Amino acid sequence: MKKAKIIRNDEKGIQKTRFIIQSLFAALCIWIGVEFYLFTQYLETNGAAAFYSRPPGVDGFLPISSFMSFYLFLKTGIIHNAHPAGFFIFFAVILISLVFGKSFCSWFCPIGFISELIGDFGEKIFKRRLKLPKWLDYPLRSLKYLLLGFLVYSVVFVMTEAALKAFLDSSYNLVSDVKMYYFFADISQTSLIVISVLFLLSIFIRNFWCRFLCPYGALLGILSLLSPNKIQRNVKSCIDCGLCNKACPSFIKVDSVKTVISDECSTCLNCVDVCPVKDTLELKTIFPGKKRISKRTVAIGIVSVFMIVTGYAMLTGNWQNSITKEEYLKHYKIMNSYGHPTGTREFKQLNKDVEIQEKNLGR
Repeated sequence: MKKAKIIRNDEKGIQKTRFIIQSLFAALCIWIGVEFYLFTQYLETNGAAAFYSRPPGVDGFLPISSFMSFYLFLKTGIIHNAHPAGFFIFFAVILISLVFGKSFCSWFCPIGFISELIGDFGEKIFKRRLKLPKWLDYPLRSLKYLLLGFLVYSVVFVMTEAALKAFLDSSYNLVSDVKMYYFFADISQTSLIVISVLFLLSIFIRNFWCRFLCPYGALLGILSLLSPNKIQRNVKSCIDCGLCNKACPSFIKVDSVKTVISDECSTCLNCVDVCPVKDTLELKTIFPGKKRISKRTVAIGIVSVFMIVTGYAMLTGNWQNSITKEEYLKHYKIMNSYGHPTGTREFKQLNKDVEIQEKNLGR
């Protein structure tokens, strides 16, 4: 194939902007954490300490409850009022994935940001990126899909609508944010060892958690395949330098495909930034005309979708939950007695329990 005339790519990169957005979102998460800590102090002292409002953004750290709320909304049109902010955050992330691919992972996710920093540290130590052999990489990457599959199967195919609502109404779900906080605040030795191992593995293998174990990332990866906007390579102007391959944190062989269609692509745009030839690697729509989407548009678009969805929730009064501080105090005292289903057998038992309750109520 005849190659086109090579024109140097002088377009400004987007990685500094991405780093700023990641840093600001991480700072927001820390701020939410501090606010939630102050809220828990009120609970710990049985109301003696100063009361600080619970930050609704903490719902974003309850992905399972948010997924259940989203599924309930799809079935009934009802936005559950226990953790409504989680529903809207989840909805915003889905929209972002359908438009800009798996970009939440590389632009917003605080765990993804930390993993990226750890990976950069590992590369400085080893002077190269370590990659597992295919025979080990592929089976390990399937783990996150197995975890996602278990969750989807349990919620969508096992739980009835009544059982789903019963779980969301349950005392456990009402204080799941507080229980989540104490999971980390009073972390067990086993959990600390697991997190430490994941941290160490992330030094050796970039984005270990994200690549192999994160079910949230698995879901977004599947949704990203539906996005009409993909990284596309101009075969005529490509000089086969291999820089895009080296820059890709997901080890995608960008220089061997015309269109990047991968559940691992997080639209970080590293490959686009390092490409030395103008108009060779670009984010484009796959629709007729293949209109180019600038890197700035990606940054503005991702932030805008998130702000519009969460802003709508705030303006319509669907951001704060309906649980009063008195209810939190009541549940806090006995929350250690609250359990939750951990397998399909327990989800089925929940269905039966709900059916019995409805019969007793004469429904």
